[in-house]
Amino acid sequence: MSYKRKQRGKIKPEVVFPVAESRADMPALYPPFFKQLKELIAKEKLRAVINANQLMIIMYWHIGNAILAKQNEEGWGAKIIDRLSKDLKEAFPEETGFSPRNLKYMRKFAAAWTDVEIVQRTVAQIPWRSNITLLDKLQEPELRLWYAQKTIELGLGKDMLVFQIESQLHKRQGHAVNNFPETVPPLDSDMAVQAFKDPYIFGFLGNIQEIKERELEQKLIDHVQKFLLELGQGFAFVGRQVHLELGNSDFYLDLLFYHIKLKCYVVVELKTGKLEPGHISQLNMYLNVVNDVLCDSRDNKTIGLLLVKEKNRVVAEYTLSGINNPIGISNWENEINKSMPENIKSSLPSIDEIEKEFEDDEQL
Repeated sequence: MSYKRKQRGKIKPEVVFPVAESRADMPALYPPFFKQLKELIAKEKLRAVINANQLMIIMYWHIGNAILAKQNEEGWGAKIIDRLSKDLKEAFPEETGFSPRNLKYMRKFAAAWTDVEIVQRTVAQIPWRSNITLLDKLQEPELRLWYAQKTIELGLGKDMLVFQIESQLHKRQGHAVNNFPETVPPLDSDMAVQAFKDPYIFGFLGNIQEIKERELEQKLIDHVQKFLLELGQGFAFVGRQVHLELGNSDFYLDLLFYHIKLKCYVVVELKTGKLEPGHISQLNMYLNVVNDVLCDSRDNKTIGLLLVKEKNRVVAEYTLSGINNPIGISNWENEINKSMPENIKSSLPSIDEIEKEFEDDEQL
């Protein structure tokens, strides 16, 4: 991918749409009609699964609340849970969610979420196993609600939710050193701040002690799905080592993204050492070129993200002083208490994955 500074206007990549094959005995419009029906069925199937999950979780809350109230009123002990489990299984043999363990989680669930409106509005939107994770991992109500909302916003599965809790997403999101309040329009500056983290956790890279910048870039591209998950919602990968020709000199952007919500390009530069003021000067030049060559009237100002292995926050803040382009500076790390789960495929679960998780929930 190569761009010259003198190039003007919008660069339109050629898009080739596959031509649907039609059988000889089928009308020409049959393939798109069939595709439309498939999408409709998949959408309704997903909606049915989600609605069933919501109703189940609200029912679990009412069961747990009833158990909690009766134990508080009558002083019933733990044995009542075992008896209740046995009687409910006999009364509803087709149901699989009335094990003693699950009934105890229902009671804990009702005790943790005392406001049924919050349950209906937020908590019921996520799978039961993820709710159990929130109960087991988090004790503070405000923090538990924050992660419940993030689970919905980012489409987190159970394993990814565990990772984000253990990597303390709530302490990382919105903490990159940046100049966004001064360089991004007020309506977008808060969104821009929240779109970047500090530090970024690249646990999926394994235990690496020393690595060259080009090797780091290659490893991130090799694990681009997990890299995009760590970057967060809204980032779309555009290219690596993007060529810029300025006069008689060649420059190469490490990584280029487009942020769908912010409607802007994001240039990511990777450094394996300490922050140096020259890193910002170089990144600022790249942003000027991208704004001039790639952006059109519909794009907002390009944002730069400098990822370094080590930085001094005071030095970072002074380095950004006087820079007119929006830039964020964050550390990157490759180790936390638990590495990124290997079985993460996407930030958004498929219909089959949601159905499977729903079935697993019922068996608890």
